[in-house]
Amino acid sequence: MSEYRISVGGNSPGRDLRQLTQWLRQDTTTRTGATITLQPAHPAEGQMGAALDVIALVTQSGFSTASLALTICAWRRTRPSTPVVTIERNGVRVTVDSDDPAEVTRIVRALESE
Repeated sequence: MSEYRISVGGNSPGRDLRQLTQWLRQDTTTRTGATITLQPAHPAEGQMGAALDVIALVTQSGFSTASLALTICAWRRTRPSTPVVTIERNGVRVTVDSDDPAEVTRIVRALESE
């Protein structure tokens, strides 16, 4: 079992985060391989709390990080302005700000390294 935490930046992060959550829940591969919930973000040290939520994906064995990255890239392409998405797993944090195949490969390698 593994956990991914996903956040969205941009002009409307709350709305975009909810829409990405819905997109992930509609994706068969993600929906069947992970439990998808919105959770309060962990506040940074010295902060009292976070205003925005994050998407938490608790995955089962065999879950495809590559599929998740491609699903997020597909969602970004549907947005009027492509928001930056941050994915965190096992303390590794990567930013998705491009749909370039080499960038997707870099994201997957970084998230799967332990």
